[in-house]
Amino acid sequence: MYAIIETGGKQVKVEEGQAIYVEKVDAETGNSVTIDKVLVVGGDDVKVGSPYVDGASVTAKVEKQGRQKKITVFKYKPKKNYKRKQGHRQPYTKLTIEKINA
Repeated sequence: MYAIIETGGKQVKVEEGQAIYVEKVDAETGNSVTIDKVLVVGGDDVKVGSPYVDGASVTAKVEKQGRQKKITVFKYKPKKNYKRKQGHRQPYTKLTIEKINA
């Protein structure tokens, strides 16, 4: 059984037992979170929502909170003596899918 969920503005295909990295979720490490924005539930019979499947949810456990590797944002305009250098680290949450409720 699989599901396509929406979290952090992105869509992710998940299965039970799978570990995924998503945009930061406001929850403590070790707690469970419920994601109600389920677009598709697949398996023997496929349920497609418009836009979400009624009564479907995905339960996941928060494994860890972290920040990705640093990227360098460099802005430059030639001949104008304009340079800006900035770093950014995007926060993320690692989730392990426990159950797909359909």
